[in-house]
Amino acid sequence: MAEPTAVPRSDAPTPPPPTLAVRLAAEAIGTFALTFVAAGADATAGLSADQVSPLARALAPGLLVMALIYAIGDRSGAHFNPAVTLADASQRGLPWREVPAYVVAQIAGAFGGVALAHVMFAHPLFAASQHARGTTAEIVSDFVATFGLLSVIWGVARRRSEAVPFAVGAYITAAYWFTASTSFANPAVTLARAATDTFAGIRPADVPAFVVAQLAGAAAATVLFRWLVPADREKP
Repeated sequence: MAEPTAVPRSDAPTPPPPTLAVRLAAEAIGTFALTFVAAGADATAGLSADQVSPLARALAPGLLVMALIYAIGDRSGAHFNPAVTLADASQRGLPWREVPAYVVAQIAGAFGGVALAHVMFAHPLFAASQHARGTTAEIVSDFVATFGLLSVIWGVARRRSEAVPFAVGAYITAAYWFTASTSFANPAVTLARAATDTFAGIRPADVPAFVVAQLAGAAAATVLFRWLVPADREKP
């Protein structure tokens, strides 16, 4: 027999919003997990048959981001990405004074994720990547990847917010396959992946161009969707 469903009382106190410390912890944990799974999936795929490797590398981050948004998304907004944080602040979703703290937490979490993945698979703690990703095709691809990610976030969050975990996870999985860069789409993760000399890595010299492309893609999507799918407060 099913237990009776509790009816919320209208006079029940509203729980206080998460403190800044809680939100920063959530951002660090989320970005840590994304980077950990990127490096870990690469190492795991390397232990399997070659034909399994691309599927493992694509599915792992997509499935993980769904779980993360469900688990801790309500703590900080589930940015896990400086490009998302800057875009959210530009739309007054986050105070600008909190942006530096969010970005520092995300970068720290990303480097922590690389370190743990390396420990788990017996690699050096950090190693400068030798994986060159400096072609125009790859840089343009990461602009496209980040543009698409922010487009999905803005479009779904403003019309069907309950579907955000599925939509973002599905997009991240798909973007691995249709971009030449394998869709980094995250400045914090990009910086940390410069410290892993595996397939997941990116040569440090190529990082600045990727980060610029990611921020430009996020900005372009934010401008477009402010007009295409405006937030309720922006409607006439």
